[in-house]
Amino acid sequence: MRRALAGIALAVTSMVALSFLIPLALLVREQARDRVTTAAEQRAAALSPVLALTTRRADVQQAVAELGSSDQLVVRLPDGGFVGTPHAPEEALDRAVRGRETLAVDTADGWAYLQPVVLRGERVAVVEAYVPAADLTRGVTASWGVMALLALGLVGGSVLVADRLGARVVRSSRGLKRASLALGSGDLGVRVEPDGPPELQEAGVAFNTMADRVVDLLAVERELVADLSHRLRTPLTALYLEADRMGATPSAQRVTDAAGQLERELDSIIAAARTPLASAQLAGAGAAKPCDVAEVVAMRLDFWSVLATQQQRPFERSLTPRPTPVAFPEDDVAAVVDALIGNVFRHTPQGTRFLVRVERRDRHVHLTVDDAGPGVADPEAALTRGVSVGGSTGLGLDIVARAARTADGELTITRAPLGGARVTVSFALADARAVGGGER
Repeated sequence: MRRALAGIALAVTSMVALSFLIPLALLVREQARDRVTTAAEQRAAALSPVLALTTRRADVQQAVAELGSSDQLVVRLPDGGFVGTPHAPEEALDRAVRGRETLAVDTADGWAYLQPVVLRGERVAVVEAYVPAADLTRGVTASWGVMALLALGLVGGSVLVADRLGARVVRSSRGLKRASLALGSGDLGVRVEPDGPPELQEAGVAFNTMADRVVDLLAVERELVADLSHRLRTPLTALYLEADRMGATPSAQRVTDAAGQLERELDSIIAAARTPLASAQLAGAGAAKPCDVAEVVAMRLDFWSVLATQQQRPFERSLTPRPTPVAFPEDDVAAVVDALIGNVFRHTPQGTRFLVRVERRDRHVHLTVDDAGPGVADPEAALTRGVSVGGSTGLGLDIVARAARTADGELTITRAPLGGARVTVSFALADARAVGGGER
């Protein structure tokens, strides 16, 4: 922006300077020429009365000497003789005599002014006032140099002023940019000092207002989440009471275990809702405890196997024996597994077969869930919207897609060999030293 403003100032000021300098330079040259030619004409006119009184060579020479140099003031006497050295062409002198007209003639080395003087007896004398070429342009070069220096000073000053103004604008713009990036990265306390032109000052004030509003909205949202989590404790308590009434049975134990897990999840939600956003992001970015994807999948499959048995759903598991460490929280990986398997249970009929596979490829871990259901009619739309499509496994894909992006992976939906949908999620492998193991 600074270069653009300086370039605009340079172009505009140069155009203005040239539009004035060129005519002014020509005018200065013409003024210098007019000054010396007018003086020459005046000298010639002053000699005319002398010639009207006498044409004696001695008297004319004395008059020429009093009025100027004999090199610049020449008289052609009526008898054809000259007082001084003529510079005008012979044709011009003859023309002035015959036509008795005043002439101005440009010669090879200057300018000559011819003024005829009519004497008694129809005799004609011609006074020649000569100006050398150097006198015609005397002082013009110095004047042009002064004007050029003034123009350069004007152009340089305008460019400097434009650069200073541009620097002020750029400084304010960069401040807004840094504050915007900081706010986007989670620094909710960042604010800007309004500076620069009025428009940028208004933008700075608007940014501060927006940042304050974002903080207020996030605080309200987190309070609502925390309040919702507290409200869920009421039905959770009812589940505990129902399990107590069921007595010491396997079903009661499963209900108690599920209720305990749900309570732990609620505690995590409440703690996260009470944590400031910036702290939560910093913790998630740099302090995430790595976990093993295959171990988490095995644990969640044990949980879902009970419901699969009740619904007569045959399932297979294929978990790689190689370490699969990822720099992603265990709870988030478990949420991804629950979302994918939960989609199978929600959107396929009871008795539908499914397969869960964990593979390690290159620098990523791939978690794949296949089912024998109706599949996803429009996988691209499911990935775009993150909602259910056509009654298949589209519901809850927002959770999975966000997790994949956070773990430097991706989510894909294709057709499974079982006939239904295949949903594959990849996670970037963590450094083996982060978990104290890995491939050797």
